[in-house]
Amino acid sequence: MVYENEDVLGFKDVNPQAPVHVLFVPKKHIPGVHAINSSNQDSIQRLVLAATSVAREHGVEESGYRLVINCRREGGQTVDHLHLHLLGGRRMTWPPG
Repeated sequence: MVYENEDVLGFKDVNPQAPVHVLFVPKKHIPGVHAINSSNQDSIQRLVLAATSVAREHGVEESGYRLVINCRREGGQTVDHLHLHLLGGRRMTWPPG
């Protein structure tokens, strides 16, 4: 665990794709970004604020980092719970890989 507040958990990815690879999840279950609506839209803001805080703490704020949210199976979502990836510590390329 690298981050926790009343709404969000942040932990290192078990299969990191970058030197800094942290997942952020809302404590309240939301199946994915496709399920964001007016009653839970603040969840995205809380995930992003947590990620930017951890990016700063891990020294990638100035060099740059990537925030990723995958949506549903064909979009790369493998867990049925909204989560945001923070990736940093190396040059990001497009397409990813």
